[in-house]
Amino acid sequence: MKVVLFCGGLGMRMRNGPDDDIPKPMAQVGPRPLIWHVMRYYAHFGHTEFILCLGYGAQHIKNFFLDYRETQSNDFVLRGGEVELLGTDIGDWTITFAQTGIDSAIGERLRRVRHHLDGEEMFLANYADVLTDAPLDDIVNRFAASDAGASMMVVPPQSSFHCVEMGEDNRVGGITAVSEMPLWENGGYFVLRQEIFDHIPEGGDLVADGCGELAKRNRLLAYPYRGFWKPTDTIKERFALNDAYDRGERPWMHWERVAS
Repeated sequence: MKVVLFCGGLGMRMRNGPDDDIPKPMAQVGPRPLIWHVMRYYAHFGHTEFILCLGYGAQHIKNFFLDYRETQSNDFVLRGGEVELLGTDIGDWTITFAQTGIDSAIGERLRRVRHHLDGEEMFLANYADVLTDAPLDDIVNRFAASDAGASMMVVPPQSSFHCVEMGEDNRVGGITAVSEMPLWENGGYFVLRQEIFDHIPEGGDLVADGCGELAKRNRLLAYPYRGFWKPTDTIKERFALNDAYDRGERPWMHWERVAS
């Protein structure tokens, strides 16, 4: 299936850091940017046709792939000045680079690449800035077996704050961690059918408009997941993910386990 990646947002919560002038999906995790990790995840499960919805900082993303160095993450032989690769990361990928506007909402970005999805009964979509080790095959198979118009992976709330229950006299009756409450939040990994386009107006949003309307019609499927899932909405979260990479804690990198 084709994979649509939304990688054109401003990423305002990532500002004032070392990657201040680049789009969030280009923030580094180890030697490669976030978007590379997300794409390798999909490629591991056999999905190697990508549509990049570009916007802010598009040239950084284009340059990364136009100047891509396979030797950075693959073994090779240097013989007589010629490089012989012993492996490849992106050799079998097809990447469409589509400018979808600087200020476009996610739904509008999807609308603007609709013509690249002609003939696709189902396709995948992702924000390109969240890493997970979720079993993508199972997510796809459960959706394919349903009659839903869209599937959204949902995860427990990531907040470290606590909710406080108060009585009428302001006496606290209980304190509960947000992460322990019976709530779920959007995990950013979608499987979609063409039906989604029927519910996204011009300038609209994928979740609030598209998925919201499908939910009203009982046509939105959730995939609850409690395993590894890490966002990079803030500099702190990105540094934590990079530190985990440096320690060798990389559960999202399924391809490393296969290679070993």
